[in-house]
Order: sequence, then C-alpha cells, then structure tokens
Amino acid sequence: MKRLAWTTVAATALAAATPALATDVKLGVLNDQSGVYADLSGQGSVVAARMAVEDFDAEAKGINVEIISADHQNKPDIASNIARQWYDQDNVDVILDVPTSSTALAVADVTAEFNKIFINSGAATSDLTRANCQPTTIHWTYDTAALANGTGKAVTEAGGDTWFFLTADYAFGHALERDTTAVVEANGGEVLGSVAHPFPGTDFSSFLLQAQASGAKVIGLANAGADTVNSIKQAAEFGIVQAGQKLAGLLLFINNVHSLGAETAQGLQMTTAFYWDQNDGTREFSERFQAEVGAPPSMVQAGVYAGTLHYLKAVEAVGSNDSEAIVAKMKEMETDDALFGKGYIRKDGRVIHDMYLMEVKAPDESTGEWDLLKQVSTISGEDAFLPMEDGGCAFALAE
Repeated sequence: MKRLAWTTVAATALAAATPALATDVKLGVLNDQSGVYADLSGQGSVVAARMAVEDFDAEAKGINVEIISADHQNKPDIASNIARQWYDQDNVDVILDVPTSSTALAVADVTAEFNKIFINSGAATSDLTRANCQPTTIHWTYDTAALANGTGKAVTEAGGDTWFFLTADYAFGHALERDTTAVVEANGGEVLGSVAHPFPGTDFSSFLLQAQASGAKVIGLANAGADTVNSIKQAAEFGIVQAGQKLAGLLLFINNVHSLGAETAQGLQMTTAFYWDQNDGTREFSERFQAEVGAPPSMVQAGVYAGTLHYLKAVEAVGSNDSEAIVAKMKEMETDDALFGKGYIRKDGRVIHDMYLMEVKAPDESTGEWDLLKQVSTISGEDAFLPMEDGGCAFALAE
C-alpha cells in the first residue's frame, strides 16, 4: 500500500490562521495499479487527486489532506477488504476512482455500511445509480447508459442496425451490453447475439470468429482497456473490417487509442466525458499532468480531479469531515471545474454533465503524438444519462 501525504502544518500556526476551519481529511485512491486499467487510472489518478488538493489550496484554507493509495487488482474481495480496513482502522473519509464495475459495487456497499463517501470515476456500470445505488456514492465521470446513448446510438443511426456483442464476463460488460441493446432496439436495430469472454482476456480469436459468423453489421466491443485494444488488433488480423463488418468500441480511452495507433484506430467513434484538447482549461491542466505522468489524462483521471475538487469545496462549506453533511452539500452545490464545466449531482448520486462523441483522426490529420481525436457532437447530460425515474434507485425515488 502506497502513501502520499503533505500539508503538515503546525497546530498553533493553523489555529492562528484559520481557527474555524481546521479540518483533517483522508482520501484513499483505490484502483488498478498493475493490470489492464493501470494506464487509464493507476498512479495517474493519485496525481490527479493531489493536483486537485493543490489547486484548491487546501492548506491555506485550513484543510489538512492526506492521500493514500492501493491496488485492488480488479478483484471485488480485495477491494472490499481494503475499503473496510481504510474505513475501520485507517480513518479514511472518502474513496476515489475504483475502476472495474464489480469492485466498485463491492466498495459502494462497504462505504454505505460505514457511512463514508465513495466518489467513483473509473467504473462504468450504471447500476451504481440504479438498483445498486447507495446514498453515500457519487458516480462522476461516465456510465454504461451514457456510452450506449453516445456510440451505440450514433453507430445504429448511421446504418449499423444489426449487432453482435463481445462482452467482458463481469458486471461492467453485461451492463454495457444491456444498456447498448436497449439503445440499439429503441433506434430500430436488432441484436443477433453475443458471446462472453473471460476478464481479463488475451486470445479473442474464437469470439471474433463467432461474431464474424453472425453476419451482424456491427461487432460491439463491450469491454475496455487492454481487452478492447487486443480485440481490435486481432480483428484486424482476421480482416474483419476489410470484409465489411464494423467494430464499435463502446468504451475507449485516449490511452487505448494511443496504444492502437492512428493507422489502426482511425475512424473509430467513441464516447467520452473529457478530452485533453477541448479548450484552454483542459489543455492547461493536461499540460501540467503530462509533465508529471508522461501522458495526458484519461477521462477517469480527469474525473478523479473534478470529484476531489468538488468534495473539498463541500468540506470547506460544511467546516468539518462529517460525511452525511458533505454528501448533502455536494448534491446541493453546482459542480463547476475547468475539465467538465458546470453540472449537478442528482439525488441518486449521478453527476450530470455533457458527454462527447469523438472520432479517431486519420494519421494525416494528427499534428502530434496525442492529437488523436476530433469532436463529432456534444451530448447533453440529460440526453446522455438514464433518467433517474427510470433507474430504480429506491432511496432517491422515495424522497
């Protein structure tokens, strides 16, 4: 377990400077630091959380922040055990990031048990704000419903009206297939079948051959990270796209596109909540982040930054680390930062902000190593995310 701490301030000096706001908070960044999602979360998310603390100027406001981090290895039992130890023994106030939907659902349950706060950026499953919602969970960056309403809808409307899914065999993959199926069918399309593959996977050949044999116009990749990269590379080896079928990468990150290269990935559409080159604010942050990490931030890492910043604003407003009061204040306050712009948090914990349909540039369109995407359209938060009344979150609908 790795630790990162700073803002050590003498108690007397702190009391003299800001006697009413002397507050200690402890943040735990829990994610994949050694596996398929390490590049899009990992230590970069720890850096993003630290940058949020520094940009908020927490020390000057009398808020002492400590950050610890751990690798959950994409395993729900390991994630829940770490979360339990952090809350029960280590006095952690909030857990951040947590990619891999099965681990996120486990951490959400433990967090609710201890009445602490969970700000998720890394996991995709919309169940975090549906049937498995918790009053203490904030789901920040994206979810499977938004991905379906972005890439799934765009590909279907463009003529891709028959689909076959390659689905990662865990909570995320099944949620993404479910939500995309609903969007495909709502837009006049048909799902011809699906096949579940182990997570993480390495050899996708048999699954791709099943997809090819289905005759579907679109092969929907309901997976992520290295699984998606390897699926696309192996599909190219089989000549699947050249034979007339289209690949739909339902969850792609800038890191994945970079791994694939523009030559292989060109023309692929993807839905994202953040891109480093969108505006002056995203470029300024990304330049600082890349100087430290070596790559621009993924939308997951951007979400960790934005979620941490909003949490600290609520801590300042409440004047303590009381979890119940802070969650209430986070939902009361408008979200507003340089990376996501303005938005709000619904009662069910879903953060509502714009999403973006992007397309991978052709090599001759790119002006640099990370100049990989161009924006196709903006999807409003209300259109991207599942309406709360359709989600089945009991506590939110009961209010």
